[in-house]
Amino acid sequence: MTRIIVDTGPLVAYVNRKDKWHRWVAEQMAALNPPLLTCEPVITEACFLIQRAGGRPADLVRKIAQRTIEIGIDLEEDAAGIESLMRRYVDTPMSLAGACLVRLSERYSDCRLFTLDSDFEHYRRNGRSVIPLLRPPGRN
Repeated sequence: MTRIIVDTGPLVAYVNRKDKWHRWVAEQMAALNPPLLTCEPVITEACFLIQRAGGRPADLVRKIAQRTIEIGIDLEEDAAGIESLMRRYVDTPMSLAGACLVRLSERYSDCRLFTLDSDFEHYRRNGRSVIPLLRPPGRN
């Protein structure tokens, strides 16, 4: 079974009907099998952006309680690997959330990263492997 790892952008677009990617993200979400994997830094970023747009971040947190979204990484346990990724991509730069998602993709070889962010086209897992992405067609 292909695991789906979800980034901040799709979570924000999913709960914000005014987001330009809302419709595409909602269509993707309807076709995906839960739970989606993510990390706490992504949830933090998404809640901030949802609230800033006038939305209700509690709606996103409810998805965790309902087990539709699952926290798939423990920052303390994976700190060394995450730090290594952040050092490797210091010129990009790589956020904590981005590093956690790349690390998650290293744990689940059969995964796709659901994102709106083009940085993940440049990041590599396990040193040099491309991360399979789920992104809008033509999104650069």
